[in-house]
Parts: sequence; C-alpha cells; structure tokens
Amino acid sequence: MKSLFDESVYSEVLARIDNLDENSKRQWGKMTVGQMVWHCQFPLAIAVKNKKPKTNGNLLAKLFFKNSLYNDKPFRKNLPTSPALKAREEKDFKVELAKLRQLVIDFHNTRNRKTWNPHPMFGTFTPEQWGQLEYKHLDHHLRQFGV
Repeated sequence: MKSLFDESVYSEVLARIDNLDENSKRQWGKMTVGQMVWHCQFPLAIAVKNKKPKTNGNLLAKLFFKNSLYNDKPFRKNLPTSPALKAREEKDFKVELAKLRQLVIDFHNTRNRKTWNPHPMFGTFTPEQWGQLEYKHLDHHLRQFGV
C-alpha cells in the first residue's frame, strides 16, 4: 500500500496538489476545491501535532471503518464527512492550498518519529499505518478533483 512516508509517493502527492487550481472541478461530492484543500489539512495536522486525544476513539469507527483506512482499496465516493470537518463557507483556495502543501511536507518529515499518540477517533496506528492513512485520504480527495 502507498504511504506518504515513501519518497516517490510524497513527490507524487505534491505534484498532484500543484496541479490543482481555482477552476478544478469536482467529480463527485459537494465541496469546492477551496473547501477540499481546507478539509484535507485536518488529518495531517492531527498527525503532525501528535497531541494526546481527549478520548480513546470511537468504538463504531474502529469496528466498521478503521480497517479500510490502510488497505489498497480506494475510499468509495460520497462517504459522509464528520460535521467538524465540513467546510460551511467558501475558502480562499490559494491560502488553503499553501497550508495543505506545507502540512504534507511537515507530515513527511515526521517519518522517523518514534512515538505516535493515538488518533482521536480511530485509536492506535503504527507509523506505517499513519503514512498509509494520510496518503489514502489525500488520494481520495485529489481524485475527487481529477488530479
């Protein structure tokens, strides 16, 4: 499975992000491209900041969704989004794109981190699973916008 910790995958993802522009059209879903690049920042920020979660995860999320986070099967289109991660208003594409790009770089630079706190919803991941999860989420949304 692809991982954002792999150099070639990391370079590929940055190139795909660089192929987005303000006129990129969604292939499915409701988000605009500005909202999508804003939305994609949150999972990366969780990993980069490595904060301890206030809870030990959501049991239903762990049981029904966690295994799909780190396998080769792409996420299906139109999956529901957590209400906290839904963009309610338009976002400044250029500003949010720069933030997303930097978070991808920052995440990749954590590849040698020894200690990872649990994900606030899904619980414990290995470093390999973190890299796979972050790639899979980004890949899903980059495909959503045709890049």
